Amino acid sequence: MYELLCEQAHNAPNGIAAIYEGRRVTFAELAEASGRVAGRMREQGIRRGDRVGLLSHNRIEWLEVFFATAALGATLVPFSTWSTASELDFLINDSGIRWLFLVDSFGAQAFARNIAELADNGKLPGLERRILIGSIAPERAEDGFDYFQHGKPLLPLGPGEGASARDTLVILYTSGSSSVPKAVPLEQCGAIENGFNIGERQGLVHGDRVLVSIPLFWSYGAINALPAVLTHGATLVLQSHFDAGGALDLIEREACTALYTLPAMTNALVAHSAFQPSRTSSLRTGVTIGAPQDVTKTANELGAREICNIYGATENYGNCCVTPYSWPLARRASCQGLPLPGVTVRIREPETGALLGPGEVGEIEVNGYLTRGYDGASARANADSFTGDGYFRTGDLGSLNDDGSLQFAGRRSEMIKRSGINVSPAEVENTLQQHGDVGLAGVTGLEDAVRGEVIVAYVVPRPNHDVVPEDVLAFCRERLSRYKIPDKLIVAQSLPLTATGKLMRRELKAMAASTAGPGAEDREANSVQ
Repeated sequence: MYELLCEQAHNAPNGIAAIYEGRRVTFAELAEASGRVAGRMREQGIRRGDRVGLLSHNRIEWLEVFFATAALGATLVPFSTWSTASELDFLINDSGIRWLFLVDSFGAQAFARNIAELADNGKLPGLERRILIGSIAPERAEDGFDYFQHGKPLLPLGPGEGASARDTLVILYTSGSSSVPKAVPLEQCGAIENGFNIGERQGLVHGDRVLVSIPLFWSYGAINALPAVLTHGATLVLQSHFDAGGALDLIEREACTALYTLPAMTNALVAHSAFQPSRTSSLRTGVTIGAPQDVTKTANELGAREICNIYGATENYGNCCVTPYSWPLARRASCQGLPLPGVTVRIREPETGALLGPGEVGEIEVNGYLTRGYDGASARANADSFTGDGYFRTGDLGSLNDDGSLQFAGRRSEMIKRSGINVSPAEVENTLQQHGDVGLAGVTGLEDAVRGEVIVAYVVPRPNHDVVPEDVLAFCRERLSRYKIPDKLIVAQSLPLTATGKLMRRELKAMAASTAGPGAEDREANSVQ
């Protein structure tokens, strides 16, 4: 990865690699700065295969640590800035990092203090060194990031000492069905090659400016946005964390041509009081997830007319399917695209194990660019997560269209079994969100003595709109089979979302149990005869 940065520095030394809070860093400057950090790291004892932690929001220093670690063939373990002290206790010990680069604090989290308390209590026995990034000076100069930025440039390393294509670039922690986050190792070559293909599907070119408000420590950032942008000589326009007003300012001021977004982010942008279509008129492409109306809104209302729909997971380098930007919008909105080069997707019947044909819904399995398996405590999940012939069991349901494109249906574990029939919450949510008054929708199942489970739907009105439940249910009846229509529809002011805008389904189910359980008034009751 560092060699790729150096190549871009050679080809376009004055090209802008990254923009952050008004600061512009060229490819040549970023390569030199990362080389100095790498030189100091090696001088101080970091070697190929060592693990280095990073706890920081999006900023130029994040990139310097990333490329410096990659230059040495060491492995970067970026941690989420949403992590609590107890979560960091687990993450640091499970990952086996030797060093930790960190900011003093971010948001409500006092990282330096929390880590110091854990270390003082003997809870971080493997952590040898903490290096502070930012304006607050550490007690010793050697523990400050300035000390590393003023290191001597990294000299060429001998055979076997420097980075290789198959070295682990990053270990990313991802939450899922397990009780603790899963550690996902990803290689340098896979990140570069798959990232290049993601950029190709977007139509990225040299000179594009890509807004990255999503966190770099997330797979959407580290192994999707970052390599996609770098391999095409484009520019990362970094925002420390997503803020709709600030993002609009960045898009307008820097004339961003692409963005990485999510439905909740797009909704926040177009609903912002300062939004005007002219402010985002420079946008052309980018990537998003979501229902057809989410993709259409990003294209038509936000203005990223060539926006790409995607499907993937951390385990398969962020994306394994992406719609080409050149497809008509209706086609891009209706599916998650063709598998990327080098990727194979198949659909298997979960109960019988039979492989399914076009149009048949089953569990999505992916081969090609994949992690070699989970690390740390989550390694125990490898046998269940990967097939004998090398496919990753995603736990998602979907189907393949006749042209080979993927149609996502929802998480297998989230399916609602109403009167013995499976209902996908995502399908019902997609239909609800097509109603003109509905901004967001969340659907879950609630235990019922007669029907096994009933369908409970929560809807949040669009700004300046009122939702009439009876109208929404009538809308559903025109578009959904009878057994898929919500039994209870509740208008809410908000839904439980993660910091990245994903619906928190466990919390939604708990909300349903408390507000729509036995005795709650049914908006509409349906029965399957």
